[in-house]
Amino acid sequence: MTAAHTRMIFVNLPVANLAASMTFYEALGFSNNPQFTDETAACMVWSEAIHVMLLTHDKWRSFTDRPIPPSTSSEVMLAISCDSRDAVDRMNESAAASGGTADINPEQDRGWMYNRNLADPDGHVWEAMWMDMDAAMEAAGDGVEQLAG
Repeated sequence: MTAAHTRMIFVNLPVANLAASMTFYEALGFSNNPQFTDETAACMVWSEAIHVMLLTHDKWRSFTDRPIPPSTSSEVMLAISCDSRDAVDRMNESAAASGGTADINPEQDRGWMYNRNLADPDGHVWEAMWMDMDAAMEAAGDGVEQLAG
């Protein structure tokens, strides 16, 4: 019998300044895994299952020839769960104090779900969110329109 394999996600992000990006992500609560960090890349850990690989532009180009978008554009918004509404607010404040941009979209508060969007120094968009799962399930029972806003 084999042990269950834990599924993980590694989000790869091109960054202009590796040291500044590492500082930014550490301020948000990520920790660095030095085993997968060198002068071209840094592995920043959110949880056992979620890792963000910060890659210098040269390192990024070794994986793909697709262009690096300007920091003013977005292709994805990465949602990350927080333990509380206060943790969402602290992450947003840390983003602003650490070279990122806070509240790049309007704050959303549905009572059972609360989120604020921030951008890292390279314009990668993160949605810090908290959700009361019991209240979310109750809202789902009331109809999809309750979940959608």
